[in-house]
Amino acid sequence: MRLLIPTALCLSLAAASAVLAAAAPRDFLSTYEASARSTDPGFGASATRGAAFFTSRHGSDWSCATCHTATPTAIGRHAATGKVIQPLAPSANSARLTDPAKVDKWFRRNCSDVLGRACTPKEKADVVAWLLSIR
Repeated sequence: MRLLIPTALCLSLAAASAVLAAAAPRDFLSTYEASARSTDPGFGASATRGAAFFTSRHGSDWSCATCHTATPTAIGRHAATGKVIQPLAPSANSARLTDPAKVDKWFRRNCSDVLGRACTPKEKADVVAWLLSIR
């Protein structure tokens, strides 16, 4: 019995931590829009710009769509490794845009691969707006 109470408490704390770490996809849009507005007060995210950004090549051989496909509700495949990539749109994959660490890592790595630099808050907001618009 003495072992059960501390174990149950630890499991409850772990579950609470997981819930606190989770975010709603719209939270990312709000965060990136607020960051973009710090330098451009009139900025508003655009799904149209996000789609164009996602599917365009930016001076390299790759676009975001190279691996994720132009239809983010579909399964993609990494162009170099062949690794399967689950759908990017939250409407097709409820785990997308829920973990701040994963979203940060995703943008950091993929923007570097596609752009050769970090994405701006405006670019991130536009891409997230587009992903959220996909049903």
